[in-house]
Amino acid sequence: MTIGKSIRLERILNRDTGRTIIVPLDHGVSVGPIEGIADMRETVTNIVAGGANAVLMHKGVVRCGHRARGRDVGLIIHLSASTNLSPYPNAKTLVCTVEEAIRLGADAVSVHVNLGDETEARMLDDLGMVTEAAASWSVPVLAMVYARGPKVRNEFDADVVAHCARVGNELGADIVKVPYTGDPDTFARVVAGCCVPVVIAGGPKTDSTRGFLTMIADSVMAGGAGLSVGRNIFQDPDPARLLQAVTAIVHENASVDQAMEMLGRE
Repeated sequence: MTIGKSIRLERILNRDTGRTIIVPLDHGVSVGPIEGIADMRETVTNIVAGGANAVLMHKGVVRCGHRARGRDVGLIIHLSASTNLSPYPNAKTLVCTVEEAIRLGADAVSVHVNLGDETEARMLDDLGMVTEAAASWSVPVLAMVYARGPKVRNEFDADVVAHCARVGNELGADIVKVPYTGDPDTFARVVAGCCVPVVIAGGPKTDSTRGFLTMIADSVMAGGAGLSVGRNIFQDPDPARLLQAVTAIVHENASVDQAMEMLGRE
């Protein structure tokens, strides 16, 4: 690994724990300006106050989220896009280049691949091209890899998730984001199949804060490197305070009970 990539990775991964808390804010392209991301500057301010390591967003809203004050936060530019208005929302296409992301100040870039989709071949090709281009600039790549297609019966199946993680790893990603399998024993198998950090996705918004924190704690216990979660954080009534509790679990090995006590929630 080059020194440039190492320095950039340290803006995403905590250098002491090797873990990370990433908050994706790329939902506006997929579903529009949903609750929690309408005012990007306010959203980023809350995220930074909570202690997140990085934010992830599309190129056009970097200027909207830049605060020019307060603590710095890692910036990941998302290169993939699709919308829910399309009949093929799982078919991701590249809408930004590594070079453009660098000009915007990115510390890393991310690519989304849906295995099993009819356009899987093109998305895999895109990931391969991005990792090659990123390597030439010493820029880390986060690969979001999911199994979504007619042959996929259960995208949370441990073997399926392990396959997703391994695809990202083998095609050159420096961090892989996959769904959580549901329990630490099976997720440990996913982590064991990769030689790069594996972070969990958050999925749909949940009403159970304890359940959300338990998922994070269990994934870390299984060897996971943290999380990349959007709606369950930025749509919380108090995102900054929730992130402080998440930070305690991910970087300080706090228990779920301790984190819930910090929040003052049952």
